[in-house]
Amino acid sequence: MAELTTIEPAVPAVASRPTASARAMRHPGVIAGGLVILLVVLIGLLAPFLGTIDPTAINPAARNRVPGMEISMRTDTGERIKMVARFGTDSLGRDIYSRVVYGARVSLLIGIAVAVISIAAGLFIGLLAGFFRWLDAVLMRIMDGLMAIPAILLAIAMVSLFRAGVGAVIAAIAVPEIPRVVRLVRSIVLGVREEPYVEAAVTLGTPTATLLWRHVLPNTIAPLIVQGTFTCASAILVEAILSFLGIGVPPEVPTWGNIMAEGRQVFSLYPHNIIYPGIMLAATILAVNVLGDGLRDTLDPKMAKRV
Repeated sequence: MAELTTIEPAVPAVASRPTASARAMRHPGVIAGGLVILLVVLIGLLAPFLGTIDPTAINPAARNRVPGMEISMRTDTGERIKMVARFGTDSLGRDIYSRVVYGARVSLLIGIAVAVISIAAGLFIGLLAGFFRWLDAVLMRIMDGLMAIPAILLAIAMVSLFRAGVGAVIAAIAVPEIPRVVRLVRSIVLGVREEPYVEAAVTLGTPTATLLWRHVLPNTIAPLIVQGTFTCASAILVEAILSFLGIGVPPEVPTWGNIMAEGRQVFSLYPHNIIYPGIMLAATILAVNVLGDGLRDTLDPKMAKRV
């Protein structure tokens, strides 16, 4: 007698939803912005090898040369060499190409440092303001007072109080950015604090530090990553504005803002003084903003459904 075999119905496979990191790696904005930023980072790191000469070397005999002209420059050892000024020279005979390449270091340093400092300080203050009701009113009134002052004016006032330098510029730009991070973190904490699992943890007597670390802090990571990219782009732009106004990084330090500030007086005759650093500045800020938009689309659950 033949044995009867039971055939189980096939269960359709459920496609697993890709993780946030996988979505980010496929997002065109993240890819494009990340590649441009990586290129700028490599330019800054390899500046000693990519630069043709010392960016601070002055050569009055080669003033205001147009891009592509051959010039004679003196090295640190006193030797005269001939080289092609790829981006031309400025009013002091300095090679603009070398100054633009080295300027990537300062701009990226300021942008990243401001983002890290503002995120760290804003996260700490925002957690306190959002979780402890008795601190909320005091801290937020202070933040509101800082936000009432235009960021560029506050940065100018702070730079004027301290000696000009990279550290002073970083502090002056970071302080106006902190209230924005605080308000973001506070809004997240206010929502998480009312969640049932947080209320259950409080009822069970979970220590406050453990509660903030395990239940509240993880919910702020994704928004802070996105906010950090926009803060970095804003810091690079503000640094260029301060340098352009002559109150930022010292003029002898090659930054994109300094290069444009020194070339604005001869822009009508020698536009290359501003065009090349301006292109680098615009491309870097655009890339950081595109990266931030892509990360927001992939890390935000509401936006991720559309990706």
